[in-house]
Amino acid sequence: MRDGLVTMFLCGDVMLGRGVDQILPHPGDPALQEASIRDARGYVTLAQAVNGSIPRPVDFAWPWGDALPVLDEVAADARVVNLETSITRSDDFAPGKAVHYRMSPANLPCLSAARPGVCVLANNHVLDFGYRGLQETLDALAGARLPATGAGRDATEAWRPAGLPIGGGGRVLVFSFGTESSGIPAGWAATGDRAGVGFLPVLSDAAAAQVVGRVRRLKGTGDIVVASIHWGSNWGYDIPRQQIRFAHRLVDAGVDVVHGHSSHHPRPIEVYRDKLILYGCGDLIDDYEGITGHAKYRDDLRLLYFVSVDPDTGNLVRLHMAPMQARQMRLRHASDADAAWLRTVLDRVSRGFGARVDLGPEGMLVLRRAGAKRT
Repeated sequence: MRDGLVTMFLCGDVMLGRGVDQILPHPGDPALQEASIRDARGYVTLAQAVNGSIPRPVDFAWPWGDALPVLDEVAADARVVNLETSITRSDDFAPGKAVHYRMSPANLPCLSAARPGVCVLANNHVLDFGYRGLQETLDALAGARLPATGAGRDATEAWRPAGLPIGGGGRVLVFSFGTESSGIPAGWAATGDRAGVGFLPVLSDAAAAQVVGRVRRLKGTGDIVVASIHWGSNWGYDIPRQQIRFAHRLVDAGVDVVHGHSSHHPRPIEVYRDKLILYGCGDLIDDYEGITGHAKYRDDLRLLYFVSVDPDTGNLVRLHMAPMQARQMRLRHASDADAAWLRTVLDRVSRGFGARVDLGPEGMLVLRRAGAKRT
């Protein structure tokens, strides 16, 4: 801990499959079953058409680019990523899905390059290649000593949180679960005798009570609880009322940070009862550079979230965000103009939640003021 605070790195979707997998040293089978692109290398071609040639193969650190020095400089106590891809050689394409993500297990050092403390897996791509693909994903992460939560061989394992020790005997305790609104098929829900993900069909008060019960049973003295939720649509800044209510219920019951993801761009920030709620962190790594249709959201701009909380209360002390831009499937520092654009948008959409965003030192975005909105 620095300055007596617990600092966590949080981010949105890390999608190392498909086109990203194809530029790494050990690309897997590029076959796809998409309507318009049948070979994952097609996404590399699209990206090159927009931003120039990508060398192949790149080294394992390439997709993280300028993010790695920032991560090392901040030296967070916990790094939490939403790993939204299956790590497998399986060719069991999940039926009824338009898009499937897989990366070769031999390219796992790309994930390890960022040294994640927890990989959350309750999302709509971890079972893209069936139960065999999920099994291989879990085995690969375990073999690389990368803790995971949110998916498992049964419901007990899928809902079991990951714990990272911090100073004073406490832990950062990460719970991972997802909802149907993010595209997770209901049939992917883990049960007592079936592998799958931690799944909530609806964001009801009963569902909140289910999560809260698990948190209260496991949260100990000195623990900081992160609820990592895959929810909502891919585009837009409006937050459904049920998501707001659900997040507030979690905080009311002892969750310290709500870590939302699924949207392809950052969504509003709220501080509720001195606790941080990130409604959508946006993508971090993907192969979307050449895909058109949502230019107004600037989904090429990405954020690294650094959350510092009081270890005794879990209350937010500061939030710094490092703006990045994806170019040639690599994260680079965003320009001053792009950082200013992102600040303006985040400030505008978060203002209704009592949060304001400002430009801080060294190119960071900073949560400047937070109101304690209550319902």
